[in-house]
Amino acid sequence: MKNIAKIIDINEENIDELELFCKKTKKKLVGYQNKVKWIKERFKEGLKYKLLIVKEGNKETSRGMIEYIPGEYNWRGIQANGWMVIHCLWVVGKHKKKGYGSNLLQESIKDAKKAGMHGVVGMSADKGGWLPKTKIYLNNGFEKVDEIKPYFGLFAIIFNDKAPKPKFYPISDKKVEEYRKGVHFLYSDQCPYIVDLVDELEKEFNTKNESLNAIKLKNCREAQQNGVHPYGTYCIACNGEITLYKHTTKKEILTFLNKIRVER
Repeated sequence: MKNIAKIIDINEENIDELELFCKKTKKKLVGYQNKVKWIKERFKEGLKYKLLIVKEGNKETSRGMIEYIPGEYNWRGIQANGWMVIHCLWVVGKHKKKGYGSNLLQESIKDAKKAGMHGVVGMSADKGGWLPKTKIYLNNGFEKVDEIKPYFGLFAIIFNDKAPKPKFYPISDKKVEEYRKGVHFLYSDQCPYIVDLVDELEKEFNTKNESLNAIKLKNCREAQQNGVHPYGTYCIACNGEITLYKHTTKKEILTFLNKIRVER
């Protein structure tokens, strides 16, 4: 693979020896520990987790990753049985724009072909958040197959033209109505950042004697069909307003919540 040191496959044999990418400097926190347990449970469902390893000076370190899983077991709001679904694709810092993201993406394509799947599918968001931009999919032969406005796109590279195309599960007005009053936080162990955020927020709300309804999604079906947000494993609802999943700190979340409260 051009321009790359190596890609390491994290599996049942080496996961306890090697580190994951997200929150690797905070391995003792609940988010990281829960993520490791979550991945171990997903391996039996066919999940793949691969690290981009680059050399910085005399040291090798991870500066990117990709996580994907057979569509039946995906933790996004995507209906994609028979397809490989990408959960996360990351390259950080000075290693961006060197083709590493495409190298990681090709790993998912290779594994999907080997497994005889219909193709590979992934979400994009061209504004904010943690999802890849549209460009990387288009540059690797993917096409747009669905969207949820204002800016969520679903992209697929298709091996079998006769297979049903993947699509987003619809947003349910009835489900959104359930979150019309109060603050609701949907999350899962799939993202280690969010688990630790929940703990921070609950402490903040308790100090103010306010109520936070933290809803932990316990399986892929709950994530796929959550009915309120395509990202699946993280969103916040405040008085019926659904946030865009992109908040990464307690301060950002509280700013969002205060803004909604003022407007409403």
